[in-house]
Amino acid sequence: MRYNREKIAAVIGQKNVDAILVSDSYNIRHISQFRGEGYLYLTKNRQVILTDSRYTTQAKGEAEEFEVFEINNDCSYEKLLSNLMEEDGVEKVGFEDQHIGYAEYERWTRQIPGKTWIEMGESLNDLRMIKEQWELDCLEKAESIGDAAFSHILNVIKPGMTELAIAAELEYFMKQNGASGTSFDTIIASGLNSAMPHAIPSDKKIEEGDFVTMDFGCKYNGYCSDMTRTIVVGKASEKQREIYSIVLEAQLAALDALRPGLTGQEVDKVARDIIEKAGYGAYFGHGLGHSVGLFIHESPRLSPKGMTLMQENMIQTVEPGIYLPGFGGVRIEDMVVVTADGHKNFAHSKKELIEL
Repeated sequence: MRYNREKIAAVIGQKNVDAILVSDSYNIRHISQFRGEGYLYLTKNRQVILTDSRYTTQAKGEAEEFEVFEINNDCSYEKLLSNLMEEDGVEKVGFEDQHIGYAEYERWTRQIPGKTWIEMGESLNDLRMIKEQWELDCLEKAESIGDAAFSHILNVIKPGMTELAIAAELEYFMKQNGASGTSFDTIIASGLNSAMPHAIPSDKKIEEGDFVTMDFGCKYNGYCSDMTRTIVVGKASEKQREIYSIVLEAQLAALDALRPGLTGQEVDKVARDIIEKAGYGAYFGHGLGHSVGLFIHESPRLSPKGMTLMQENMIQTVEPGIYLPGFGGVRIEDMVVVTADGHKNFAHSKKELIEL
């Protein structure tokens, strides 16, 4: 990937600033490919990485189009930034108000006086919404590792195994098969725990008749995967089959509806209406899905508040669920890319109810 000067210049123009200070690590990597710690300082004609001695060699190798400045005991980040802004005649500075804390902001404004600091909002995050082909390739590869991990774990799960052991086995398999790490903390929720959408794996042992919800993902070249499957260990009850079939119907309908031109709200409503009609609307409390990229939860989102129009090459998860306290829950999730006439599903694991 080459540095996209035109996109940054457009944001600078839209926000009416002279320079942008980038602090969010995901935006730093997306813009420059630099994976270390520090900041980016960007103008229409200049791009600089500010970092420390641990990362200067790395920065020069990963971001060849960037100047690299190193802080030391005599020259802090604020001093370097002040010098750069003086050189470039910068008066108005855009900063990532959604990312930095008050102490950091106070330090900048105190040690770099005389500047107007302007909030950037989501403008840099929005640059990541539509993926380039090389990004899609990384996302698809990450999801394929997840598919393989799911196939593997079906041969491992058995009564008496703990949720923690299942999580460990999934994570080990993904790293053994090309993943650099997990996208997020693996969720393994069995039995009554499956009624909690973000249950933390515990030492609870799997029992006959348990729902087991597995929500997991990995990173490949920095890009995340995300998928969820729910199975039954042993024979499913009539109630379990009912809940599962409603969630699957909702997921398939939403996938069929997903296409450019619809808002996230409209796609969410397709799945939500099916679950509500079946009488379980109160038990589907989260949004239908979210985008995925360098970070696991990106914009835009499929949710009742999602007003962004779907566009080609946006990534979305589609993950309806029903969660019944005192009984258990089901979630089914695929990660897809929006195409010109619909979507392409990166997940290929079976979705019909599996009984182990």
